[in-house]
Amino acid sequence: MEIAVIALILAVLLGAVVLIPRHGKSAHKNRVKSSVDDSKASKSHSKSEVMLHDKRTDCWIIIKDKVYDVTSYVEEHPGGDAILAHSGDDSTEGFFGPQHATRVFDMIDDFYIGDLQK
Repeated sequence: MEIAVIALILAVLLGAVVLIPRHGKSAHKNRVKSSVDDSKASKSHSKSEVMLHDKRTDCWIIIKDKVYDVTSYVEEHPGGDAILAHSGDDSTEGFFGPQHATRVFDMIDDFYIGDLQK
C-alpha cells in the first residue's frame, strides 16, 4: 500500500515537471525565436524605419541587409554601450570585428525581424 502511494506521488511530481513550462532564459529564447520565425521572417523594413529605433530602450541594427531588434540584449552586451554606436543604422562592420567570439554569429538569429528594403 505504501509503495503504491509513493509511486502515485512520484508520478504526479514527474508529470508536473514535464507539463509545467520552464521559465528560464533558454525557454524564453525558444519562444521568442519561434514567434520571430513565424511572424516576422518575411517582413521588410526601410532604412528610414530602422533609423527610428536608435535608443537603448528601442534598438534595431542592420547587419548584411538584415534587420535585428536587439533591444532586449542591450543591457547584456559584454561590450557595454558599444552596441549603441550604430543603433538605428548599419552595424555590419562592428559586428564582424575581432572583438566578437564566434558564438555571436549564432546568437544574432534570435533577434532577426526582417530584411532591409532595397
